[in-house]
Amino acid sequence: MKKNYPIILIISCMIGLWVTGCQSGKSVPPPAPLLPVPSENQLAWHEMEMNAFIHFTTNTFTGKEWGYGDESPSVFNPSELDTDQWISVLKETGFKGVILTCKHHDGFCLWPSEYTEHSVKNSPYKDGNGDIVKEVSDACKKYGLKFGVYLSPWDRNHKDYGNPGYITYYRNQLKELFTGYGSVFEMWFDGANGGDGYYGGKREIRRIDRETYYDWPATLHLVRGIQPEVVFFSDAGPDIRWIGNERGYAGETNWNTITPDTLYAGKAGIQKLLNTGSIDGSHWIPGEVDVSIRPGWFYHAEEDSLVKTPEQLFDIYLTSVGRGAVLLLNVPPDRRGLIHENDVRSLQDFGELLHETFSNNLASGATVKASGYRGKSSQFSPNNLIDGDKETYWTMDDDAVTGSFELEFSEAKTVSYVLLQEYIPLGQRIKSFRVEVWNNDEWETVSEATTIGHKRILQIKPVKTSKIRINITDSKACPVISNIELY
Repeated sequence: MKKNYPIILIISCMIGLWVTGCQSGKSVPPPAPLLPVPSENQLAWHEMEMNAFIHFTTNTFTGKEWGYGDESPSVFNPSELDTDQWISVLKETGFKGVILTCKHHDGFCLWPSEYTEHSVKNSPYKDGNGDIVKEVSDACKKYGLKFGVYLSPWDRNHKDYGNPGYITYYRNQLKELFTGYGSVFEMWFDGANGGDGYYGGKREIRRIDRETYYDWPATLHLVRGIQPEVVFFSDAGPDIRWIGNERGYAGETNWNTITPDTLYAGKAGIQKLLNTGSIDGSHWIPGEVDVSIRPGWFYHAEEDSLVKTPEQLFDIYLTSVGRGAVLLLNVPPDRRGLIHENDVRSLQDFGELLHETFSNNLASGATVKASGYRGKSSQFSPNNLIDGDKETYWTMDDDAVTGSFELEFSEAKTVSYVLLQEYIPLGQRIKSFRVEVWNNDEWETVSEATTIGHKRILQIKPVKTSKIRINITDSKACPVISNIELY
């Protein structure tokens, strides 16, 4: 798929910074973008950082993870369903968006689709008058979260799966979701495609050509024609890629770029590449880290004691958001239609742990200096690193791919976390860097890392110091860093 880079955005950034330079008496152009760069929609997605997945269907009531497709709609009967409870808990934790499994592999639809009888309209829930997609969408609007949809390409219930007629069915349902429920920020689809199923009573195995069957370019073009701002997730994009595992971590080296020409949903053997990205990738396709708060993706009562602890969730945050990815944490409602008390407690404590850890930025008020800055012009000064403005940055001359900056405090402070952000509208550049602290009248290295991207959080052994230095040891082009925070 052809990539449309946000040229207007890039030009606006460059002109704005150039004008600022002229006003300060020096006309110094900003660095040229290092392609590929993110689109405006991808930039907005990066800023979300934490989203929630909600897996909910007949599986919740049958105890399965993958429904076979022959489950009767009558089993779907949540007794106390309250989407306000779901979304308010997620909002309080700090999530910015929610993706709902509108249809999983079993084919059961959480909205009253006109194209199938295998849906909530034939369930006992609200006597067949319920629409959980609408309830979740409305709750997201109420609490200020963005709403996303998961619509499984594989359908073990539908009689036409594997034949051309199913593609028309799938696209018709996408039209329903993208025209009837307001703005959708992300469309999610995975690589589980084809195998045994009910298939309208055939009870057989159906295979598809995963590379060509769905004609994804045409399907996504259809959706983007309805909602242009949507971003698409699959194993290889086109907008967001799978991170290669469901255990909660991005690679310690994590490039937002990858070359998707030979990748497609469900292709085997690409996990390592998806986990790290590619330093010379042709497209900006950042990683999303999907992981469940429980061992399974759907609620199972026997897992009530196995909910991830706040500390485990915090570690996942550091290995996902803290490595430049976006975290997608699954929180499955129980058979009542509520987020279970154990999950709520863990989420609340996780949110408090995030707040406690990252509420007091020690970099505020520090004195900042650098080994150099672009054209010695104030618009690229190292002071931009702590000004709280994500649109300003420190950078160097074009021929500089190494460099350093340091923060000095009026009195020694104990530092445990170092947070860095590149100005990714101009591309991802940093290949390696190290963190150094002033100790016993000399610089001591306390951490070394590779990529930064949207955000990098390094946890270091707590150290009391009056100065800290970031030493960039290699870059693809002159480094462009917008922010440093210390905790």
